[in-house]
This record gives sequence, structure tokens and C-alpha cells, in this order.
Amino acid sequence: MDGYYAFMLVATALVLMMTIPALALFYGGMTRSKSVLNMMLLSYGAFGIGAIVFVLWGWSEGWSGAGNGKLIGNPFTWFGLSGVDWHSAATGTGSPYIGVLFQLTFATITAALISGAIADRVKFSSWMVFVPIWLTLCYFPVAHNTWGGGWVYQHLAQQDYAGGTVVHINAGIAGGVLALVIGRRVGFPKEPMRPHNLTLTMAGAGLLWFGWYGFNVGSVVLTGDTAEKNTAQFMSETGFTFMNTTIATCAAMLAWLLVERILHGKATSLGAASGIVAGLVAITPSCGAVNLVGAIVVGAVAGGLCAWAVSLKYRFNLDDSLDVVGVHLVGGLVGTLLIGLLSTSAAPGGIDGLFYGGGLTSLGDQAGAALFTLVWTGVLTTVIALAIKYTIGWRITTEAEVEGIDYNEHGETAYDLTPLGGRLGGASIASHATMTTAMEGAK
Repeated sequence: MDGYYAFMLVATALVLMMTIPALALFYGGMTRSKSVLNMMLLSYGAFGIGAIVFVLWGWSEGWSGAGNGKLIGNPFTWFGLSGVDWHSAATGTGSPYIGVLFQLTFATITAALISGAIADRVKFSSWMVFVPIWLTLCYFPVAHNTWGGGWVYQHLAQQDYAGGTVVHINAGIAGGVLALVIGRRVGFPKEPMRPHNLTLTMAGAGLLWFGWYGFNVGSVVLTGDTAEKNTAQFMSETGFTFMNTTIATCAAMLAWLLVERILHGKATSLGAASGIVAGLVAITPSCGAVNLVGAIVVGAVAGGLCAWAVSLKYRFNLDDSLDVVGVHLVGGLVGTLLIGLLSTSAAPGGIDGLFYGGGLTSLGDQAGAALFTLVWTGVLTTVIALAIKYTIGWRITTEAEVEGIDYNEHGETAYDLTPLGGRLGGASIASHATMTTAMEGAK
């Protein structure tokens, strides 16, 4: 048990790192130079406010009433974690603080993922209003239905080890809805809006890959029954999940580069980074359901389909700025649905899919869970987005967007290229030098 909690502490810290700084770097590098600070701040803001909301009512809303078969848990049962024992699970909550913290990091990164669809054009204040409302109405109910014993959990034998529906389909459909409601950036699609710093993006992708082992392996450990499984069983399941996560990501990266080379004539670093994330997204729900061959297939299919899907935004004139729909929605659907075909009872999940003699039952369960998430979150995100649009508003002004959201929203720029651009004692260095010269001349 001591080893279990030690591992979960490490896994939780790894998932936290996926939001801060990994996703912030990944997204920040993909935006234009005049938007990078705002983009990174959206991730930081989502974590800050999301963590508070999760502790106050999110854990209760998502995980109270396990097995109740309802669409949503009671947000007041464990409000503020009242009744949640910080050192054991003796109070019946199912987990001490480490389990709460682990799930907290999942909620916050899901909200942060959405921000990539609306880069460069929304008010930071509107984003900070959106996040807690969306978590309350969309994320926590979907988590309750998938992991907390809600209606979907009771009626469908869904396998979702680390968030194919809860995290990626959830964030993907929400990002698509926001992109439609908020509208396109000034100049899209005629003006090229290329990433300003692919070095940041590549570094972020590498950190995401590293942190994802906490995401996937930690999820398999957390859902295991520590009272019945011995150390050897946990070691074998964690190694199994670790290998699946690795090999699927490699396959997706290679598949993305191949499709990119075929479609556009060049394999790019951005394609490699995007392929890595697509593979990680797809193996997230299936890491404990498929064998190694299945993991390679999941990764390859996700990498190829996502590479093709991101190009469709130009055909549909959808300004999904950083490809949240093309990577997270499509990748999440691929990983979730392929479980129905490739799941094997030889994996920790113990369920045979269609290709292993299990018939169509598993595929139906996976499709039903995905459809529930699409409908629930799609409808409620539309309501939230329209409410904000017609009250406080989403968009910064056209002038502010053209000039740069970093300066206009936050009074900062990511790259200060002027020699005397710092501040000293509330006055600029240049002004300070001028005042010093004047004072010396008056002596």
C-alpha cells in the first residue's frame, strides 16, 4: 500500500505537469508571437480556477452516490471535501486525498485543452467565467457517468481507462462548439497564421508524452482493487499500460508524418508533435483494453485520421485555431470506438471485442458512451457559449486582435525586442535614465 500511494503521488504530479507547463508550451508555440502569453495564461487560469471548483463541489458532483445510476452526483454531499478522510478511504468516499488530487488534474487539463480552439480572440475574463460553468455542467456529469457510477456506468460496459470520453471527446466537442459560436479570427483563412515558435511546441509535446504515463498508468493503478491484487499483478498491469502508451504514440507519430508527406510533400516537426498528441489521445481510453498489436493499430489509425481531419477545418471554414477538434475529438473517438474491435480478454480489462470473438456488444457499449458525451456536452456547451456571448461577450475588439491580444488583454509582450523595455520602481528604464540625467544637470 505504501508503494501504491507513492506511485499515485508521482502520477498526479506528472498529470499536473501536463497542464503546467507542457500544454501551455505546446499551445503557446503554435500561436502567433502576439498571442503566446494569452494562450499560455488560458492554461494556467483553467488550472487555477478549475482546482478550486473541483475541491468545492466537483469531486462530490462527479463521484458521490457511486452506483446510483443517475446522470449527475450531488455537489453538496462532500462539498469542500467535507467527510473526505485525508489519510484513508475509511469514510466511504472511495479514496483519500491522493485520489481526489489525481482526478482534479484530469478536470483541469480537460478545460485547458478547449482553449486551443479559440486562440487569439477571446477575453480572458470570459474564459475564466466559462471554465467553472463548463466543468460543473459538462465535465463532472460525464465523469460521473463514466467513472462515478452514474447512468452510463450502470447500463454500458464501457472501457475508458484514462478519459477518451471524459477528457478528449468532451474537450473536442466543446472546442468545436466554441469555435462556431465565437467565430473566426480576423483574416482567417486567407491570412497565414503559422506557429511562431515550433521549438516551444516540440518541447511541450515531449513533456506531454512524459506526463502521459502518469495519465494512463496512474489511471490503471487507481482503478485497481488494492485489497485483491498483489504487487506482482500491479507491476504487470502498469508495465502493460506503459508499453501500450509508448508503442501507440510511436505509431501515431509515424502515421501522421507519412500522411503529411503524401498530402503536402513534406514531413514537419509540427506534424511529429501533433502525431504524438494524437497517439496519446487515442490510447488514453484503450491503454488497458488492447494488446501490443492493438496499440499499434490504434496509434496508426489515429495518427493518419487526425492528420487528414485537421485539414478539413479549411474546407468547412471552421477556425479551430490549434486543431482541438481534429486531434482530440477525432483521436478520442478513434480510441474509444476501436476498443469495440480490438479489446482482448488477455488485457487487464478482460473484455473481448469483435476481432477477438466478443461480437458487437463491446462496440455498442463504446459507441453509446461516445454518443452520450457528444450529445450532453455539445448541447450544454452551446447553451453556455451563447449565454456568455449575449451577456459579457466573448470577443476582444478587432483592433485589439490585430494589434495583439497579449498587449491589449494583459499589457505585456512575450518578446521584448526594444533595448530599454524593462521597468524600475514603477517607471520605465528609459524614463528613469532621463530623470537621472535631468537631476544631474540641475546640480
